[in-house]
Amino acid sequence: MTAERSGAGDPARTLALLWGEAPAASRRGPSRALDLAAVVSAATDLADQEGLAAVTMRAVARILGVVPMTLYTYVPGKEELLDLMLDAAYARMPRADTAGAPWRQRLTAVADDNRALFAAHPWAAQVGTLRPPLGPGLMAKYEHELSAFDDLGLSDVDRDDCLTYLLSFVQANARAAHESASAAAGPDGDDTRWWARVGPMLARVLDEQRYPRASRVGTAAGQAHGSAHDPDHAYRFGLARLLDGLAPLLDGPVPG
Repeated sequence: MTAERSGAGDPARTLALLWGEAPAASRRGPSRALDLAAVVSAATDLADQEGLAAVTMRAVARILGVVPMTLYTYVPGKEELLDLMLDAAYARMPRADTAGAPWRQRLTAVADDNRALFAAHPWAAQVGTLRPPLGPGLMAKYEHELSAFDDLGLSDVDRDDCLTYLLSFVQANARAAHESASAAAGPDGDDTRWWARVGPMLARVLDEQRYPRASRVGTAAGQAHGSAHDPDHAYRFGLARLLDGLAPLLDGPVPG
């Protein structure tokens, strides 16, 4: 289950921060030697290196060389900070120009851009965004990605549904890729080392006559991919099947 989610902070204060409308700090408070962008950048770097759980107001303050209370003159808390981090990442992410390209190429570019975002910021794939950070970064991202469905005869609702379907797949794949990388960095090492250890144990207890399909297919897949799960293969295979599934809607009805 996703432990972190966007949109969990105070909506009014979060939107004011996202859109640069937060009130100026009181002159009676501590001197503002930093700016909000520096706070967001430090938090993002920490999340990139150590994961989102490492991002606390105290930890970010330590990186910036200030006392924790200083950060609260910039942002109310971690919930609002997370929205700012996500929106900043959205603002900086790649956006391929595919104007005039076939729709499969356009949607593939959207998927690849989001996969690159999650590769740069693995923590972002772990965040639930049913209540997204409604800042300028997200709006620019949404505007650009919706353009991939231009001139396809879709209703606005269908356009949003197709984009949500595509992005949900990419996020799920990114989460699996992150889990795979985390497991490989653990004490058992990568999947090759792990299977070398557990394979002989499994062979002693597995009755191939009782589980013929599981034995045959599992062995074939493991040999083909070199592991129990290959995130790159899963992405390529899944994206191709997803686009095939959208084809009847996006290609329009077949004449006759």
